[in-house]
Amino acid sequence: MAFDPVLIRDDLAAGLPEVAEIKALPADSRQKLIDGLTHYLSELTKWNKAYNLTAVRDPQDMVVRHIFDSLSAAPLLRGARILDVGTGAGLPGIPLALCYPDRQFTLLDSNGKKVRFVQHVAGELGLTNVLPVQARAESYEPEQPFDTVISRAFTALADFIANSGRLIQPQGCLLAMKGKLPEAELQNLPTSWNAASVASINVPGLEAQRHIIVLEPVQVS
Repeated sequence: MAFDPVLIRDDLAAGLPEVAEIKALPADSRQKLIDGLTHYLSELTKWNKAYNLTAVRDPQDMVVRHIFDSLSAAPLLRGARILDVGTGAGLPGIPLALCYPDRQFTLLDSNGKKVRFVQHVAGELGLTNVLPVQARAESYEPEQPFDTVISRAFTALADFIANSGRLIQPQGCLLAMKGKLPEAELQNLPTSWNAASVASINVPGLEAQRHIIVLEPVQVS
């Protein structure tokens, strides 16, 4: 399907107010966000033809499955330093970075072509708060720990903790974005971690189930 920026802007404008953290934005900030998201999806559509960055091909489906889904995590972010593990084509990192220009986002992926796309689109959008990094989570050594580490359908919860738990500061959290509720994964968490919250998320325009799980290390008194 051809990319129609007018249609995409209309879809974004219709759905964004339903995303909790967007409701409070003033009109000019919301319009700037819509423009940035439209530009991002335009670049993703172009690059996807050659590099197969996402299985979603229809730009209108991208609005729902990528943009609205990514922004559903906005209310749960903690602190100023956010790490997106397994970012792929920049999801959820790029939409969240557009929404929060005052927060710093590191977008991590081991796939070189996907990291190159993230570098390209961050430059196109003028996102000075985005740092793309090519590395695996288990071998990544940041200069400072993060307040939030987020992953979107990236790996099992126990593996997420094993690979990324060391990357948060003591009061930080891991955010796992999932489809159906992963009950078996929740039952198999390491004893040193707990699920602080398990939320069922309503993504505008999407009938499929979505959940976000907040994982925290058990505090030893």
